[in-house]
Amino acid sequence: MVTVGVAFSATFSDFLARTILSPRRGTAAGSTPPESAQLYALLDQQEETAAQLRAKLSNSSRAPSATQPAATRQYARVTPDHRLVRPKIKPFRLLVSWLVAAAALFVAAWIVPHVEIQTFLGAVVVSLIIAVLNALVVPLVAAIRLPLTLVLGFLIVLVLDALMLLAASALTDNAIEVDSFWWALLTALIASAVTVVLDVLFGTNDDDTYTLRVIERIARRSGERVETDVPGIVFLEIDGLALPVLQRAMRDGNAPNMARWVADGNHRFAEWEPDLSSQTGASQAGILLGSNENIPAFRWVEKETATMMTCSAPADCAELERRHATGVGLLTDGGASRGNLLSGEAEHVILTVSRMEAEKGANPGYRAFFSNGFNVTRVLVLFFWEVFLEWTAAFRAIRRDVRPRGHRSGLYPFMRAAMCVVVRDLIVYGVLSDMLKGRPAIYATFSSYDEVAHHSGLERADTLEALRKLDQQFGRIDRARTYSSRPYEIVVLSDHGQTQGATFKQRNGYGLDELVERSLASGEVAEFSGGDEQNAMVGLAVGEATGADTSKKKPKNDVSDRQVVVMGSGNLGLVYLMEERRRMTLEEIEERHPRLIPALREHPHVGWLLVRSAKDGAVALGGHGVRYLADDRVEGVDPLATFSPYAAEHLRRTDGFADVADIMIGSFYDPQLDEGCAFEELICFHGGLGGPQTRPFVLYPSPLAPPEAPIIGAAAVHGLLRGWRRQLQGDMIAG
Repeated sequence: MVTVGVAFSATFSDFLARTILSPRRGTAAGSTPPESAQLYALLDQQEETAAQLRAKLSNSSRAPSATQPAATRQYARVTPDHRLVRPKIKPFRLLVSWLVAAAALFVAAWIVPHVEIQTFLGAVVVSLIIAVLNALVVPLVAAIRLPLTLVLGFLIVLVLDALMLLAASALTDNAIEVDSFWWALLTALIASAVTVVLDVLFGTNDDDTYTLRVIERIARRSGERVETDVPGIVFLEIDGLALPVLQRAMRDGNAPNMARWVADGNHRFAEWEPDLSSQTGASQAGILLGSNENIPAFRWVEKETATMMTCSAPADCAELERRHATGVGLLTDGGASRGNLLSGEAEHVILTVSRMEAEKGANPGYRAFFSNGFNVTRVLVLFFWEVFLEWTAAFRAIRRDVRPRGHRSGLYPFMRAAMCVVVRDLIVYGVLSDMLKGRPAIYATFSSYDEVAHHSGLERADTLEALRKLDQQFGRIDRARTYSSRPYEIVVLSDHGQTQGATFKQRNGYGLDELVERSLASGEVAEFSGGDEQNAMVGLAVGEATGADTSKKKPKNDVSDRQVVVMGSGNLGLVYLMEERRRMTLEEIEERHPRLIPALREHPHVGWLLVRSAKDGAVALGGHGVRYLADDRVEGVDPLATFSPYAAEHLRRTDGFADVADIMIGSFYDPQLDEGCAFEELICFHGGLGGPQTRPFVLYPSPLAPPEAPIIGAAAVHGLLRGWRRQLQGDMIAG
């Protein structure tokens, strides 16, 4: 049962199934039930095959063959030989885990009424019984292709938790007494919570032995396992993390695993600068597909059809992938996409927004997660603990009058918990499963830091705690390389950073939409904003895993009846004047709405406007000057002076997009205070220019070839990462 702890109920159960309960050769026929005999025979056969394979590998040099690509042979000289290793059960850690599990069950029985365990020895016996049941029952349930994978998986395992306690009560003489199913379920949840605490205290929470053994068994039985010396590569994206923030976190002990990689000389940093706009939709299109043309913001309007596009809508992400996929995706040729907006043309996907519409049936990608019964109650316990942490952090910020302070009420605490616990763990198990199956390339996005930073702040305590927990998961993935079916290199990167500051509305008492509306000669404004790009992931996870028809809940993206559309994408604003189904020129805007451009230019919290002049082409307007982008001429004060040296290049590129807004608006940026302001209600933001939002990073293994020039734009990152795949895997990468 899940509540007796992952290290014992799982590891010890696996140990029992393969040793104490496994029939030895020469056992008399009929001494075990036929079903058990068949199961044990299969396990023995697989063990024998694995042992033969390990022996064969240990006797071979495992040197790269002459038929391997030249790039791979060259790389292999600096990569340690990879040998197939199975996670080994550690008797002392097993004993500690058993005692921890028994203690957790004993405490839970003391807390819950109508459940009684008389002695600690009774708790030890019950833990043993539950461990055996967990090993035999839960993996069988996880193997069933349920039509409602995620929802039914959670519910069934919870029911099994309670039933296993009731079974233990029935199988023992007064070791445990449970009055009803519901009291058993409550006991399971409380025991799980106690186990989480005790595992941390006794250091048993980092033992993935059973998890990896089960995943390895699933990989072998799936027929998808690839065993090779050709290295694979795992890309782990931390959404919204800027390089200087990570460096300070490493210095202060909030990212110890990544700090160790750098200190040991195994990894090094490269900084890169994202395009305009600096948000996940545009960045992942460039990184995963090699192109992010005509993605001017997180949401925008295609004026010709009066259609709003959004980078978190499944239908829109699918359309973006259709437009930009050219056969050179980062994850072609057997790759896996986990938790991304776009798939990178991967063959294997879970929680990938662009492929949600195609995922109508049951999803076997969650099998590794559900094969360990402890995961379900553990996730539920940590989910509600995360909600409690958010409530206390929000109250503390109010009591201390922390500024800037974001909106943290309503459903946000539950959204945060879902991103920081449920979605994170599902993605981690997906990555572990991919590694033990030997996928050649894996790209996974982790959005918990981004989610917390938007509402809490760039480097507040709970934001850095979210980063620390991600670093802890990266340590698990790093340790799993020892047991993978091919050698792996790990690359950590971010798609953009974030910049902090009070919002435009907090500073002024009105929003950008209100400023635009009162500056128009006529017309009403429709305002669209609302949030970080990963908010849709939680609902989409359920939709994918259950096969729900998300097309029935498509966003209301028809804006044909709107006169003016104003959008906020972090500190990037977009104004579409819908009186024309084309982009209006500066001269037309000044003629029809003479107060609009001056009101925006002169506002103290607006840094620049991008408009197109019929006479001068692309123009960046500021409060005290103009920069003519066609010939890079400046009159007065350069409105782009406080931004990146590449800012003018970014604006020129965006001006060439077919669906660029009539007016693109960038917030101010104060380099002394290192702050700007978002046009939506997020105190940490990205999407425009200015500050750490334009300083993402790539943390890559030292043997990989370093970039030869500054990395400007997400497409350049795609070229770098795909080049590393070629360095590792040679001609096995098509395109």
